[in-house]
Amino acid sequence: MFFWYIGVSVVLIYRVFTSSGLDYRLVGGGALLPLLIDAPFGHMAYGHAFIIGVCLLTLVMLGTIGKPRLLRRQLLCLPIGVLCGLVLSGAFLHDQVFLWPLVGGGFGDVALFPPLTLLVLSEGIGIACLGWMWGRFGLRDPERRSLFLRSGRLSEVSH
Repeated sequence: MFFWYIGVSVVLIYRVFTSSGLDYRLVGGGALLPLLIDAPFGHMAYGHAFIIGVCLLTLVMLGTIGKPRLLRRQLLCLPIGVLCGLVLSGAFLHDQVFLWPLVGGGFGDVALFPPLTLLVLSEGIGIACLGWMWGRFGLRDPERRSLFLRSGRLSEVSH
């Protein structure tokens, strides 16, 4: 589910905010975070609980009080990515996971990955999103690609 989370989350956030000032590396990394947290458990658990995204958002907001505004703006991309990851994983469909600990202490046994057919389809969509980004943001150009890798910023190629 690597390409699904990264590709779709970055494209969605870009289309919603249409900002070249966000750190899209943190958006993509944040989208993967729930999966990485829960991988050792083998099923959806703490990483797919909504409260984790809210706590991360709170930490960023409190941790950047008195700090430069641009730092806060950059770090906010991480919880935004985490919340995207929760949507893309379908965690909200499983109350015992998504609303933990409000509905009890257990998570059940909700699979981390969908059935193979859906997994392949999802990854294909993610790869298509990455291809769209490659062209739209001119990442074929080494200078633009280097800027993205250094800063996380994406800007559309003017035609």
